[in-house]
Amino acid sequence: MAASHPGSTRMTFFRRFWITLLLLAVVLAVSCSLVYAQEDDSATTASSTEEAGDSSSTASDGTSDSSSYSNSPPKETRRPSSGNEDDWGSFYDPNNVFCGKFDCYKILGFDHETWGSDPPSLKAITKSYRNLSRKWHPDKNKAKGARERFVAIAKAYEILTNFQKRAEYDHFRDRPDEYYKKYGSSVLWAYAPKTDASIIIILFLIAGSAFTYYAQKKRWQTIADHLVKAATEDWSPREGGSKESTEIREKALAILAEKKNEQSGAVETNGAGNGEKKKKVPKLTPREKKEREWDELRPICIELVSKIDDFGAGFRKATLQDLLIFRMAKWPYYLMTSSLWWSKYALRRLRKMELNDEEREVLTKNAIGEVAWIAVSDDERANLLTLELWKSTDALVEWKEEQEFKRAGLSATKMKLIKKMRKRRGTDDEDLHMD
Repeated sequence: MAASHPGSTRMTFFRRFWITLLLLAVVLAVSCSLVYAQEDDSATTASSTEEAGDSSSTASDGTSDSSSYSNSPPKETRRPSSGNEDDWGSFYDPNNVFCGKFDCYKILGFDHETWGSDPPSLKAITKSYRNLSRKWHPDKNKAKGARERFVAIAKAYEILTNFQKRAEYDHFRDRPDEYYKKYGSSVLWAYAPKTDASIIIILFLIAGSAFTYYAQKKRWQTIADHLVKAATEDWSPREGGSKESTEIREKALAILAEKKNEQSGAVETNGAGNGEKKKKVPKLTPREKKEREWDELRPICIELVSKIDDFGAGFRKATLQDLLIFRMAKWPYYLMTSSLWWSKYALRRLRKMELNDEEREVLTKNAIGEVAWIAVSDDERANLLTLELWKSTDALVEWKEEQEFKRAGLSATKMKLIKKMRKRRGTDDEDLHMD
């Protein structure tokens, strides 16, 4: 057996080594080619799926025919959040700058409490918006509230796809105080539902009519109470009495005397038949006699005064005409007649015509007041028209002083004396009740 040569052994070793490396390289190349081929197939499948979703969305907007949409339905994409679609969360947005009181992310199916440090991408937001908009589009979904949902979904998509708005929205999520500083707040209070204006007007007319009716009744009652008191206690003009109170007192005394005569006749008849003696009546003081007479006259005076419907100068009993609604109906008439009268008056003054009796009466009545005009007699009214009190304040003051003197019951001599003293002292505070 021949011995092996050392050089041939070494060559065999190197040949085997290189063959092994070549086989390993071939295996590695084949494996890499298979991996790359699988990745290409996955990318092709994902691209075709996205194209199918785009074509289906275009078909829902009316840009492609219905046959292409039915033949290639989009693959369902699962939303990151599997919560209830009706749960839209909450957000502090009282001025509706973003999505109002709802969370924009929740509307599109995302939950900020679960995504951690990996918020949804623009692509995920777009896919979720497409799915939800197709589901709740008012043309396809006739359920109640579908249109409102679709509008909210579109608003959320608009906010979250705008980088500036989305950054601001994320910043304000846990900072409502900064939102309040920038946009203000109206969530702390809200307007109550609007009340029907017709109800308010009706209530106003009812309340106003009740008030005007009561006010007119009170005016009449004030004069009636004064007149009853003046007639009962026989007030003089100085004390506040008047011609009317004197007339009422005279009528009341006549009625009272007639009643006393009837009562005395009846008592005498009954006493004569029964044979009873008259009882002694205790003597009364003058003051007690006067108060007793007042007590007897007062109900008679009240009955007589109650028959007077109108005291003049607007002091009359309340009627339906005093209701606010009827007064308002007369306002246009009063306004028109007053404007017409003063227009005629101004025109006559421009033409430099003399005042007629009607104009003098109106000007005098305005100067002294309607109550004072009605209180004076016809002769005094005729005299007032000649005084022209509307021209001079001094003449009006002098006339009012004379009326005070008359009510005080002063004589002509005392009136002249008081006038002289007032002129000397230059005051109107002089005591009228002089001896």
